Formats: sequence, C-alpha cells, structure tokens
Amino acid sequence: MPERIPDDSVGLVQYQDLQVSEELLLECGRSLPGYILRFECYGELNAARSNAILICHALSGDHHAAGYQSLEDKKPGWWDTMIGPGKPIDTRRFFVVCSNFIGSCKGSTGPASINPATGEPWGMDFPMVTVADWVRTQATLSDHLGIDCWAAIVGGSLGGMQVLQWAIDYPDRLRHAVAIAAAPKLSAQNIGFNDVCRQAIITDPDFHQGRYYQFDTKPRRGLALARMIGHITYLSDDAMGKKFGRETRLGKELSYGFDIDFEVESYLRHQGSRFVEHFDANSYLYITKALDYFDPAAAHAGNLAAAFAEVQAKFFVACFTSDWRFSPERSREIVQALYTAGAHVSYAEIEAQHGHDSFLLPIPQYLKVMQAYLERVAEELGL
Repeated sequence: MPERIPDDSVGLVQYQDLQVSEELLLECGRSLPGYILRFECYGELNAARSNAILICHALSGDHHAAGYQSLEDKKPGWWDTMIGPGKPIDTRRFFVVCSNFIGSCKGSTGPASINPATGEPWGMDFPMVTVADWVRTQATLSDHLGIDCWAAIVGGSLGGMQVLQWAIDYPDRLRHAVAIAAAPKLSAQNIGFNDVCRQAIITDPDFHQGRYYQFDTKPRRGLALARMIGHITYLSDDAMGKKFGRETRLGKELSYGFDIDFEVESYLRHQGSRFVEHFDANSYLYITKALDYFDPAAAHAGNLAAAFAEVQAKFFVACFTSDWRFSPERSREIVQALYTAGAHVSYAEIEAQHGHDSFLLPIPQYLKVMQAYLERVAEELGL
C-alpha cells in the first residue's frame, strides 16, 4: 500500500458498470443479448460537456487507468504517469473516462461471463469481437454519459487502433485523436507471434476446448508461455540487455542443465506466472484475434487514405525509436495516409530504448510532447 497518495494522483477511485440490455450486433454476424461495460472516471465534466477525454487501453489493460481503488493497492492504475492533476492528461482541466472493452476479463462482458442462454460461462461460445465492436460499445457509453463529442480520444498500441477506428466510424464525435505506438494493421510477423501465443494456450492439456472453468482449472502453462513470448516482443534488445545482460540468477554458477540459469529466464517466468493469476486465457485468445483482424483499409481496397477520407479530428501520432513490434515506419504510414486524406496531423518520433512498452513509461521527452499537445487541446477549447 502507498505510504500516502501522491498530490498529483486522482486519488481513490471507484469503477462503474454500464448494463446495456439492447442486443449488440457484432461485425462477425453474431450478437450479444446485452452486455456490461465497466469504466472509471476522473476529474469533473464541465457544464458544456466539452472537456471529456476517452482513454482506450491495450491488450492486457483495463478500465483502471489512474489512481488507487483502495488504500491496500500497491500500484496505481496502468497509466497513472499520464493522468492526474498537473500531468499531461490534466484532471484539473479534463474529465477522463476509461472503459474495459468487451471480450476482456476485467469486469466487462467476456468469455468468463455467464451466457444467459445456458447459465454457464461463455467460454469459446463467446462471439468474436473486433476493434469496431469495441468502439460501438464506447459510443454507447458516450451516450450514457451525455458526451456528444470527446475533446480527445487517446490510446497506445491496441488502444491507438481504437482511436483510429473512432475517427473513421464517428468522425463528428471527437475533436482530437491521439494514437501512440500503433499500426494501421498487423504485419505477418505480428500475426505470427499472436498465433504462436494462442497455440500455446489451446494446446495446454488444461484448456479443455475453452471450458476449463467447468473443470476448476485453467491452462496455466500455456497462458504463462503466451505472456512470456509476448513480453519479449514488447521490449527492445537494448532494454533487455541493459536490464539483464547475461547475468546468472543470484550470481550462481551455470547448472549445465535446464533449470533457470540466467536472470532473464527468471524474470520472464515470473511475468508469466503473475499474468496467469489475473488474466483469463480465453480473453487472451479473443483479444489477439481482434488485433489480427484490425485493418480499416481493407474496406477500401487497401487504401488507408481512403479509409481516412471522412475524418474530422485533428491527429497526433507518436511512436518510439526502439519499438520493433509497432515500428516508427508503421506510424509514418498512418501519418502519410492522413496527410493524403487532407487531415490535420502532428507527429513525434521519440527516442526511447524500452521498446513497445515505452508508451506505458514515464519517459521525459514522451511526457513533454504529450503535455504540449494536450495543452493545445485545452487552449483550443478554452479550458
């Protein structure tokens, strides 16, 4: 638990659940008979309802983006370095909302939720969801909150993909789109990584075709392995080298066997075992598939500029030099397509050695450019 809640924290926060009873027709052709969307809010919505910012989370993120849910929390929300009084997304100026997308396992409806038709967890009977489906549910949340137009929608990685989808699907409902460490679609290599992770889960003997809930177990080995593989791709070679090098575990001699010899092995196994305790394996399968399917240019014969033809938002696109999973070249594709479409776009390529995970870290240059852009947003709106 924190010794004291910092002055620049949003403080103690409480999630809310939006219960939607209307049927949700999904992009895959199936539907949900209704769903729950869990979300948190920070700051105050002004009388004009013009100061709202929506935060879109990435693969393993959730609605808890900032502050503390209890005094027993050891860590604040996943983007606490970015959100709070005096921080780039300044809650003295902005009303900030972050929701957990459907298909996840952090409170919104997903594979571990009860299927009302059977009284059992959905498991692999849960319908496939896409980034466009998530954006539609977030638009429903916007209606619930009485927000006709977001001052900005902000997200990193998979969250950045949601930002792009928002600007395409609801062009008149956001003024600024901030996409960080994102891509217009996954490369073949990235799809390959995702499939290896899924196969690690599906081939685990405890997977039981996704019905492991009924067996009071979970595919621990497969999910831990998927997390280990994924974690390697989120870091740069330099970052791993600086953090671990070839240090042996606890400085011990080599075992000349297959136990843990190196610190990096110990770290990755720890990350995998921790992940298993707080994330659902089926959700991992569904979310990575949503990542694979994201390709807004596909409906325009692969022309990304055509996909952006109707956007009205001003864009800020940021990336990191050492991110090889969603490399700067991918962000420049977005920028070029927006420029071709006639959109207003700003771009920042940030020197960072931490790989894809840089978007989650308090890198001074990153915080500085984000603060500058959000101050511009606030000034434009007279906040």
